[in-house]
Amino acid sequence: MRLLYAAVAYAAFLLSSVWAVWFLAVTADRPARHSAPVALAVDGLLLLAFAAHHTIAARDRFKRLLPAAIERSTYVLVASLLLFAVFGWWQPVPATVWRAGAPWSVAIWAVFAAGWLIVVGSTFMVDHAEFFGLTGPKNQEISSRLLYSLCRHPMMLGLLMTFWATPHMTAGHLFFAVASSAYIAVGIRFEERALRARFGAAYEDYARQVPALIPWPRRV
Repeated sequence: MRLLYAAVAYAAFLLSSVWAVWFLAVTADRPARHSAPVALAVDGLLLLAFAAHHTIAARDRFKRLLPAAIERSTYVLVASLLLFAVFGWWQPVPATVWRAGAPWSVAIWAVFAAGWLIVVGSTFMVDHAEFFGLTGPKNQEISSRLLYSLCRHPMMLGLLMTFWATPHMTAGHLFFAVASSAYIAVGIRFEERALRARFGAAYEDYARQVPALIPWPRRV
């Protein structure tokens, strides 16, 4: 039953990921259905619900309320369902902020695709199965493989690339990008605090050698 539950959660994650690509590439910029103030209010509530879940469910105090065997799967499943809500009920605000034509649009779409490759690839540079609840919790270690040797949060870097890399930026898409980027900045701050508390001097040493988000040559 645990494996079946984990498989359902993972399937929901895969579907939400495919929808996320389509949403950022196409759906976020569709014609308006409501006035801009109403649309932004709805969109803000949707993003707030997703952020609230991520913030609360990531805390150790909340995790202890669920059996360890299904805690991660539940987190993934609820997050995926909330993404369904965001993408399905999103209210576009189609006013154009910028529009890039060829050849710049081709380069922008390449950055968009690269961002998704970084997001997906970074999950396989840690324990992909554990990350999405397909296996139970293990003794975690600091990953410094491949992308994690260039920056400490490659998944967040990839997501930021996907949020902003669009040849046609509308007001609604910009609202999504700004709000999501701000939440990532806050999330990284709290995650860094948790990682330093968990790994102590080992993480401090890792942080001195590898930048948090933007890759640059290692410091000696």
